Amino acid sequence: MITPVVHIHDLPTEHFGPDGSALFGAAIAEVGEALGSTGLGAMFVQVEPGKRAFPFHNHLANDEMFVVIEGSGTYRYGDLEYAIKAGDVCYAPRGGKDTAHQIINTGTVTLKYLGLSTMADPDVVEYPDSDKFSVLGIHPGKNYSEKYFGHIGRPNDTRDYWEGEGS
Repeated sequence: MITPVVHIHDLPTEHFGPDGSALFGAAIAEVGEALGSTGLGAMFVQVEPGKRAFPFHNHLANDEMFVVIEGSGTYRYGDLEYAIKAGDVCYAPRGGKDTAHQIINTGTVTLKYLGLSTMADPDVVEYPDSDKFSVLGIHPGKNYSEKYFGHIGRPNDTRDYWEGEGS
């Protein structure tokens, strides 16, 4: 049942990240989905010390905002890094690599934050650290990872516009 009020600690979480990774991993709860929101995305993210939930990235279609609830860490934004703690709000507007962002738990306790998004669909996401991009579209799926249909590639793996179209 969709309701206009949820308590973030009562929502079911799922593990997100590669198994056994020393750098990536988080517990994520879909807040917006639980509320029935279709135009504003929200997720509750819990990251253990030394880890980050997502790679350094920027969105070409979506704005994001992060509200730190508990813990402390580092907010990578473009070429800069900012110390963050409970009560801080971080903004990541859509744009090029100068708006790339990542939250890292550099503290000693679990970092908890609420991530908000404009949910423009589809979206193109760039990953400056690995020179990748993804084209993503949201569709029904049983978990966070399976809700995104898309392609991940590198800019140097290009095709001609007319390739395969016949003569």
